[in-house]
Amino acid sequence: MRLNHIDLPVPDVAATRDFFETWLGFTHERTLGQDGLAILRDRAGLVLALSRLRRHGPQAWPVPFHIGFHLESPAAVSDLQARMAAGGLAVDPPAMQHGAFAFYLTA
Repeated sequence: MRLNHIDLPVPDVAATRDFFETWLGFTHERTLGQDGLAILRDRAGLVLALSRLRRHGPQAWPVPFHIGFHLESPAAVSDLQARMAAGGLAVDPPAMQHGAFAFYLTA
């Protein structure tokens, strides 16, 4: 069995799609509706669906929820973080975290 896709409800489908394309190397396959659902794919074949958050009712991610991406080296992690910071994203410098050289940010 192989993980086929992940569907993330987001407040702004178009902006989040652009983030995943620009910074994380995803390819946009199609958008349905008026930016209601975007389908992206990474180089390994994982499909990422970005859908609109519900309009009503409580919506929250569990506090430790996150998505992790693996890069080939600490230098690649530092390079991506530097490019993101230079691009105006609020991102802390990478550091050893839970046994990995990493950084966290909100897309």
